[in-house]
Amino acid sequence: MSVVLPDLPDAVIVRDVGPRDGLQPERPVDPADRVRLIEALVAAGVRHIEAVAFVSPAAVPAMAGAAEVLAGAPRLTDLRYAALVPNVRGAELALVAEVDELTVTISLSETYNQRNVRMSIDDSARVIEAICGLAGPTPVDAVLSCAFGSPYEGEVAPSEVASLAQRLRGAGCAAVTCADTTGMATPRGIYEVVSAVGTDIGLHLHETRGTALVCAYTAMQLGINRFDTSVGGLGGSPFAAGAAGNLATEGLVAMLDDLGVHSGIDVEGVIGAAQLASELVGRSVPSPVAHVGPRTRLAVPEADAGH
Repeated sequence: MSVVLPDLPDAVIVRDVGPRDGLQPERPVDPADRVRLIEALVAAGVRHIEAVAFVSPAAVPAMAGAAEVLAGAPRLTDLRYAALVPNVRGAELALVAEVDELTVTISLSETYNQRNVRMSIDDSARVIEAICGLAGPTPVDAVLSCAFGSPYEGEVAPSEVASLAQRLRGAGCAAVTCADTTGMATPRGIYEVVSAVGTDIGLHLHETRGTALVCAYTAMQLGINRFDTSVGGLGGSPFAAGAAGNLATEGLVAMLDDLGVHSGIDVEGVIGAAQLASELVGRSVPSPVAHVGPRTRLAVPEADAGH
């Protein structure tokens, strides 16, 4: 029996944020080993990677050595490296290191924004405008954290997300990504935000409540084709209790493969990268697909045959 699926994008752009967002909450990993992780992702076909953050090593020890990581990472004509920058000084350092894209963060939650970057939302918006002015031809992607709800203020109106997105585009941001920073998104919330903001956005989803993959599928049905993911499902915000890791790269790719949606990424290759990530952080990664593989790999043990 044939199954008619809803309209989905022909292809999806995956930005793996594991080397930055995934490793940032972990104990520091040596820059040379972070390069190894990037190399593994590139070998698996990942072509868009948030590789580093240019932040104070005293504040975020896990991101020390950002320039060293970029200097050692492979450079291919179709490969894009993004760097997270919190301020103009970080943007200056990233541009010297020849990144292809800057990512900046700003929250829909005033409390979260203060805890994350120690600025008000308005102050963050002014800093982002200054970064856009400095960046020149290098595109800036504004990541709107808590776009689907705040652990402090609660619900966030989709109209507020649309208003901030419009403000940042007007400030010079080339792209906007709506982030479910603490895992509050649901398919309903995805529909409401996309209806307000439009489909020209990326999504950055977290697994706090186990909804990341179903939210990604809902977004694809609505026409979204850009997603942030993290190898092994690593990551998580330190500013919200219980916040879990990112949507796993291998989990999304396995679903895309099953749906016939092109990503250009080899799922087994990313699983290998997830195993490397597990070795680097010294613990098991949370991604189910990293442990059991895609459904096409599954075999029924003889003892279970017929059950």
